[in-house]
Amino acid sequence: MKTVSIIIPAYNEAESFPLIVENMQQVLEMNPNYNWEFLLVNDGSTDATLECMINQHTQDSHFSYLDLSRNYGKEIAMMAGLDYINGDAVIFMDADMQHPINVIPDMLQYWEEGYDDVYAQRRTSKETWVKKKTSQLYYRILQDVTSIPIQIDTGDFRLLDSTCIDALRRMRETERNTKGMCSWIGFHKKGIYYDQKQRVAGKSKWNFLALLNLALNGLTSYTTAPLRIASILGGAVSVVAFIYLLYIMVTTLVFSEPVQGFPTIMITILFLGGIQLLCIGIIGEYLGKVFKEVKNRPGYFVNSYNGERP
Repeated sequence: MKTVSIIIPAYNEAESFPLIVENMQQVLEMNPNYNWEFLLVNDGSTDATLECMINQHTQDSHFSYLDLSRNYGKEIAMMAGLDYINGDAVIFMDADMQHPINVIPDMLQYWEEGYDDVYAQRRTSKETWVKKKTSQLYYRILQDVTSIPIQIDTGDFRLLDSTCIDALRRMRETERNTKGMCSWIGFHKKGIYYDQKQRVAGKSKWNFLALLNLALNGLTSYTTAPLRIASILGGAVSVVAFIYLLYIMVTTLVFSEPVQGFPTIMITILFLGGIQLLCIGIIGEYLGKVFKEVKNRPGYFVNSYNGERP
């Protein structure tokens, strides 16, 4: 009998924990032809999330827990989960249980048919209109500027075969974007649609700054297009500045028109300064990623796995 692991990263999700347990028990009942492992990853929670995990592991051997040494973020928590699972396939799910478990049988069916990556695409979303539209815009931009196929309206809710698991385990960078990494590794993919459920407990940890950081990380991880744009922008500004220089020379020497003073200088300085800071910022984003990766530090440290020190 094949074993399927479900990884659920959790940060301060004690309020959602009864719903997590209820949903996972339903997964067991709906799919009895598989051995199930539910790996709960505690990402440095400050509430009672870890205590809930320990109690559930004690009561039901299907549940395991991994306690990270601090809050590393969801991407690293997913990386840690991949290192500790033992299944023939893995499914990523969010702790808020907005991912419906009724699509899991479809995932398993396509997996049995030979697909390595069965990813779920949102047909409907419970997010705000602004968040939905900005998310769609981000995915379209990412799809246009990268050389790899990026699935639109696709999050981390997906089933991965052991082939994909092994590939992701070999990718040890700490500046991670799992959605892009799943696209980058390739293999045989299949998309299915789902309707996102409403969060019924706890609070979302994805504020504007967190989402912006995730978006920038995705752009800088899989394309150098921003650097190319900075180069083109710098060249265009130089051409415009040279043309303007010629214009000033002609109007002054030929037509004897007086050169505009302080306003022209200030506008020119502010414009060029803004362009320079923008380009330096783009370079800085890439340089910062290099700075973090060349240290070659482990992506995470673990307090315990099922109560035992690693």
